[in-house]
Amino acid sequence: MRTFIALELPDNFAAETAALARALHDHVDGRFMKPETYHLTLAFLGDIDERELGLAIEATDAACEGGWPIELSCTGLGTFGRKNDATLWLGIQINDPLAQLVFDLQGQLEARDVSYDAKMFKPHITLARRARIPRVALPDLPFPRAEYATRVTVFKSELSPEGAVYKPLHTVELG
Repeated sequence: MRTFIALELPDNFAAETAALARALHDHVDGRFMKPETYHLTLAFLGDIDERELGLAIEATDAACEGGWPIELSCTGLGTFGRKNDATLWLGIQINDPLAQLVFDLQGQLEARDVSYDAKMFKPHITLARRARIPRVALPDLPFPRAEYATRVTVFKSELSPEGAVYKPLHTVELG
């Protein structure tokens, strides 16, 4: 099963992120994500079996033990890919608690021999895929206000023609 571990967004932050996406939709063509899919990926595991899922859940529990809520503060918009076929995202400021959580999670996954995508951590929330970024400046946008995330979840990702559907498998509360 295709899985990842992520911070869930607080309700207000998710609603304000959706408002930002609606404002962008008037200026950027692309396939905008549904608000219920918004999350901040901490570790992408890819396809794993039931045994590895159990180990990933153990690693998540261990990494979150004694952890505190994580502040989510926006840094602006960014893209991966080309201007005519980009992934558009909302950047999140890396702070010490977030960096420590990712470091601990990676260490716990490695200790259990669970593979994950080891690309450099770039905290972001995907807003749109296959986006075509305009060459003109965007208007002032309603960026979300800082909030604290308190839930780390192991998700199963099921791909469909309408986009991915994320199903929570295990959640840990921080703080």
